[in-house]
Amino acid sequence: MSVLLMQLAGPLQSWGASSRFARRSTESAPTKSGVIGLLAAALGRLRSDDLGDLTTLRFGVRVDQRGTLLRDFHTAHHFASGEALPVSERFYLADAVFVTAVEGERELIDSLHQALRAPVFLPYLGRRSCPPSRPVDLGVHHERTLEQALEREQWRAARWYQRRHRNEPQIDLEVLVEATAADGPVDSLRDQPVSFDPLHRRYALRGVRHARVKVRNLAGRPDHDPTSVLGGARCI
Repeated sequence: MSVLLMQLAGPLQSWGASSRFARRSTESAPTKSGVIGLLAAALGRLRSDDLGDLTTLRFGVRVDQRGTLLRDFHTAHHFASGEALPVSERFYLADAVFVTAVEGERELIDSLHQALRAPVFLPYLGRRSCPPSRPVDLGVHHERTLEQALEREQWRAARWYQRRHRNEPQIDLEVLVEATAADGPVDSLRDQPVSFDPLHRRYALRGVRHARVKVRNLAGRPDHDPTSVLGGARCI
């Protein structure tokens, strides 16, 4: 098996798994359906195309920078009639950073990697109004498991966020990994894509296991002492 790593960072992200009617919520981390949709778009697949090969991928995400929940009220008008549509309540994650991974057969992972580097349709972070602010591609690992790849990847939080934790040599991060009941206690999330066809979208339940990993904080302490120039000064 091989693993493709991605970083999902941007001013806004939204990863809905249970949105209904005028309330469009977001999960606290990227969903498998959202990331599979991103990869399918990079490959140039249409919403009605078959997803069979992509749904077999095992999915995991590491929360490098949790971000802040943001609520917005959305207004719109019907394109043809011009009539006002109901006001909707939409939720986003602001200033969040995630490292996500998909694990599968080497040939498929390599093709996804190439697609990310030259996508047919541009990637977005859950909604088309949420473009990424950094390159998505973090490379492929052929000799690591999904868990190993997430644990060994460097901390990808924003520099201003890392400076807040510069005195901590290691950072404790949350990891959510696709799992089954045989792996121990798991939560369920309805984000396993079956079809993206607008006429009949379908999602199945998926098991998710929560864990923690520690990664090195390369930000560290500053290299210099700003008061060192005063060391030899004398008061007059």
